[in-house]
Amino acid sequence: MHTNLKRSIIAQIVFFAGLSLVLGGFAFLLGSDDTISQQYVLLAFLFVLAGAGVAFFAIKLNKRALYLFFAYFSILVGIFLFLSALTLFPFSFKQAWPLVAVFSGLALIPAGWRRYRTLNIKFIVPSLAFIALGVCLLIFSFRVVPFKFSQFILHWWPLLILLAGVLLILLTLGTKSTSEETKL
Repeated sequence: MHTNLKRSIIAQIVFFAGLSLVLGGFAFLLGSDDTISQQYVLLAFLFVLAGAGVAFFAIKLNKRALYLFFAYFSILVGIFLFLSALTLFPFSFKQAWPLVAVFSGLALIPAGWRRYRTLNIKFIVPSLAFIALGVCLLIFSFRVVPFKFSQFILHWWPLLILLAGVLLILLTLGTKSTSEETKL
């Protein structure tokens, strides 16, 4: 039985090493092109590699939702940087920085699913809030609207208080229903 555990750990390490080599080869292949920013490729490779490593430990060893969140977030940022390095997007990271909030929201969904084995309001509400915040900031970052974000905040700041209250109410309703179920 002890040898089976050793074989399983060795197989997992070999799998992670193989995945690292595949990602590294892909990164070096992209980095060898003179038209592609090598700094973006290296940074993207490091994000994806870190995300894959954290995902490996989250799923195989620890199974914590927090680790899974960081894994998905790192992988999403790494993929975005790869695509940005390939110049598939007509904008820079300086314009697209609100995507970090969207990536955070998207990474919360599978982390919550892993923890509760279902969609739970404790993860869905913050996830949707991060996604909505990122989309809202993207609108201002890409200048879709004719006014600045600071003008919007000066005029519509009570809306932020209202939205914060709605989020807290939704979180409270979700918490009460799950705590009542555990008492029964």
